[in-house]
Amino acid sequence: MNAKIRLYVEQGLGQGQTVPLSRDQAHYLFGVMRLAPGASVLLFNGSDGEWRAEVLEAGKRGGILRCEVQTRALQMPPDLWLLFAPIKKARTDFIVEKAAEMGAAKILPVLTDFTNAARVQRERLQAHAIEAAEQCGGTYVPQVAEARKLGRMLDGWDPARRILFCDETLAGEASGLGALLQERRGHGEPWAILIGPEGGFSDAERARLRGLDHAHAVTLGPRILRADTAAVAALALWQQGLGDWA
Repeated sequence: MNAKIRLYVEQGLGQGQTVPLSRDQAHYLFGVMRLAPGASVLLFNGSDGEWRAEVLEAGKRGGILRCEVQTRALQMPPDLWLLFAPIKKARTDFIVEKAAEMGAAKILPVLTDFTNAARVQRERLQAHAIEAAEQCGGTYVPQVAEARKLGRMLDGWDPARRILFCDETLAGEASGLGALLQERRGHGEPWAILIGPEGGFSDAERARLRGLDHAHAVTLGPRILRADTAAVAALALWQQGLGDWA
């Protein structure tokens, strides 16, 4: 039986494995989607690939699924992190959703000098990453980290992970981004993309980043992009040049 509904679960998945459902999951499958015993659902947990499961029990407050066959192996994304300064709620949600869809391995909110956003709710952002993976067919869900100050993150940074520093002050100049991506192609290095807040980076932050050998200041084109647009553009360019789109 074909399955069109995908559901993220935290339990291990394998041949014959039964998966109990939470109340919310049962409500979605049986109350909203109107599934009944015998129906098929696609399950993934971020580590065991995707499995087709059969509904064994369906109730208002719970249910049980049983894994039948693996439909897709786990597909890991490139070793790419997205660091971004949180902005307005809906646009922050957008950044997290698109990062999950586009193959970021980890999502890290950073608090910069000019960050102007309320408290970052990591659990809510992680839920958006899960939902994005459910909808786009992903078998891996990127971890959303707790928000940290940019300076403290850089203090403990592993220099083996290069940083693509998107500097809005370079807009309109030759960024050398294409040459950089061409030069690093085939090296297999871990990377991070850093996107600043609506007000841009402070002079002190920009100076520190430019002083790091493993950070590369680039522009994303002739125009200054909004933070959410910049995140999508930078992810697309990196994936095309160094990631699994190439």
